[in-house]
Amino acid sequence: MRFLLRFISLLFLVVAVITGVVDAIQTVAADKLNLTVLGEALDAFSPDSLNATQSFIQRSIHPLLWDPVIQWVLLQPAVAVFLTLSLVFYLLGYKRPKPAGRFAA
Repeated sequence: MRFLLRFISLLFLVVAVITGVVDAIQTVAADKLNLTVLGEALDAFSPDSLNATQSFIQRSIHPLLWDPVIQWVLLQPAVAVFLTLSLVFYLLGYKRPKPAGRFAA
């Protein structure tokens, strides 16, 4: 399980680096700060999935989860969201070292 969580963390980190590089290239080309919003990136990637996810969450889970929470996340920069998800999955898969050391009984 720990391997799977770290692998998911790695995938989110790769996506964060790619979106960060794209944002950096666009920022240099436009000569102003240009950050990709997560909602726009998901809409460009697959427009139908965002609408299907919205209807599923509002119908199956709770309508209030979509309106204030997920809409706020969709308005954040994609790099920040993917870096945060990468950190969360890494921390979920992290194994603490033994406090007494390597050779403790």
